[in-house]
Amino acid sequence: MIESSTMEDRLKERLSQLREEFASGQTQLVQAEARVRDLRETLLRISGAIQVLSEELGESKEG
Repeated sequence: MIESSTMEDRLKERLSQLREEFASGQTQLVQAEARVRDLRETLLRISGAIQVLSEELGESKEG
């Protein structure tokens, strides 16, 4: 009976650890997705600025 209780305690502890790791992973994923979104927006703005400046300088789109 004591051994069974110890096993149950270990399983409960492991379950608790896994739930914490899962929650932490979800938080990290949300943060990573936000960084990707911000980076895409930044690149889009830079691309637009490059296009405007290129047109002002009379360069072709390939240049």
